[in-house]
Amino acid sequence: MRDLSLYEKKIIKDEEFPVQMFESRVRKPGVYFPPHWHEHLELNYVLKGKGAFICDRKNIAVKEGSLVIFNSNVLHEGISEGDVFNTLVIIFEMSSFSKEIADYNVIFQSLIENDEKIRDILLSIYKEDVERKHGYRLAIKGMLYDLITYLFRNYVTESLSPRENTLRLHNLGRLNTVVQYIQENYSETITNKELADLIHLSEYRFCHLFKESMGKSPINYINEVRLKKAYELIKEKDNSISEVAVMVGFSDYNNFGRLFRKYYGFPPSRA
Repeated sequence: MRDLSLYEKKIIKDEEFPVQMFESRVRKPGVYFPPHWHEHLELNYVLKGKGAFICDRKNIAVKEGSLVIFNSNVLHEGISEGDVFNTLVIIFEMSSFSKEIADYNVIFQSLIENDEKIRDILLSIYKEDVERKHGYRLAIKGMLYDLITYLFRNYVTESLSPRENTLRLHNLGRLNTVVQYIQENYSETITNKELADLIHLSEYRFCHLFKESMGKSPINYINEVRLKKAYELIKEKDNSISEVAVMVGFSDYNNFGRLFRKYYGFPPSRA
């Protein structure tokens, strides 16, 4: 079965170069990666275009030259605002790169702009990765050490205690169970109590935890899942729009149309 959880396991096998690095090229507006989390530190440097990242419930508007840092064990999501949105993505195995920083459980500032040193380092890393001359990985690794040191000295906002880090992991693990259930049952009626019972919480506590972690209420998240599935089904043109609305769990067609227009910015008939 396809993994439907929020957790994304990053496997970085090369001990000599414990980094995943690639250029993400998006060619249409909208969500281009859904909410997920992992233990690794992830940097997204905007090379071209405008967009937004939702990180730990905060909406972060970005443009060319913006650096967004996703700290470990934090939910994040990516959104393109145009037809072109290119980012340089760097994912660290921090404990392999710097045990000193990993042991501190530091939280880096989420958005960094107008820092010429960071821009120069990242564009040099990008150039090395594009040209790939002999020794390019060694050159990149050296620049990454410079970057990590600079971020550590200038852009750390706080450190998590071991207890805080464990609690964060525990809450994210519980949300995985809820999200997987929603993904598998979105076409049915789903209540807050039903979801709360899955992870043995009161309905009040569950709703608070979900909104605190996801930045939206359970019903809003459920409707987003339904709307994304509806968009896919409408594009296939195998069913009428009213049939699709019912298939994804909307009993009120007018409500479906209103929510679809609000979420996508155009009516279902234009999908």
